[in-house]
Amino acid sequence: MLSIGEFSKLAHISTRMLRHYDRIGLLHPSHVGNENGYRYYEQTQLDTLAKIETLKGFGFTLAEIAALLPLPQEVLALHIRAQITHTSQAMEKMRKSIRLMEQAIAQMEGIEPMNEPYSVRIMHCPEQNVISIRKTIPPEQIHALFAELHAEMNRRGLQRTGPTQLRFLGEEFSYEAMEVEAQAVVSAHGPNITTIPACLCAAVVHTGPYETIRSAYDALGTWLAKHLEYQVCGPVIERFLCDEEMVQNPEEQKTAVLFPVTPLQGTGKGDMMKQQG
Repeated sequence: MLSIGEFSKLAHISTRMLRHYDRIGLLHPSHVGNENGYRYYEQTQLDTLAKIETLKGFGFTLAEIAALLPLPQEVLALHIRAQITHTSQAMEKMRKSIRLMEQAIAQMEGIEPMNEPYSVRIMHCPEQNVISIRKTIPPEQIHALFAELHAEMNRRGLQRTGPTQLRFLGEEFSYEAMEVEAQAVVSAHGPNITTIPACLCAAVVHTGPYETIRSAYDALGTWLAKHLEYQVCGPVIERFLCDEEMVQNPEEQKTAVLFPVTPLQGTGKGDMMKQQG
């Protein structure tokens, strides 16, 4: 048997941590002296300790590791696969946060973005036939909503003839529950397929990761504050021109943000179709 000090050296882990593992029931010494209370370990326990440290490196908590240790290899592999998915999602959230922080720092330091400033224009949106699914969901379920829409299209053999887009239908924005409608332009008619009438929209195209799209909304809001001859008259639309499935680099994503508007009396039609910065 090995003393706790010898075991600590071989395992390259502190005696303090070994005592903690013993206290929480994760790794008990194989023998404790009755008279002196010294802890002793079997050499075979090095393998168990190595497994604990490996699972810690994978991001599992000590409580989770205690439940994982007795599992057979094939079951443990399933838990590790699930941890890979969880870690990947966490990494993506961190990358998004980093992009937002970099953008905020650039604005604070007065650094101009590499892309051209947003150019707002009034555009005519033609009549569209769309298949749609309408739900009230949190933002993180948007992907699942479009997956459901695509599955329905595949089931019915419908081909997309235009972009996919998201309409925000609620009276106010909510991070907990957004009332939205996922749409795809199609040429067919049938259940859940409606015709959206033609309209005018104030629009900008946002190039870059979706999480930075807030700046596109800011640009539209600033433009509308200066152009009181137009009044917003319908739900906001996000039209996905180049989404994350179409490009490998998030910086290449393109999303159009459209505010349906109506010109107030006295606005000339010739002014409505020109680009306005």
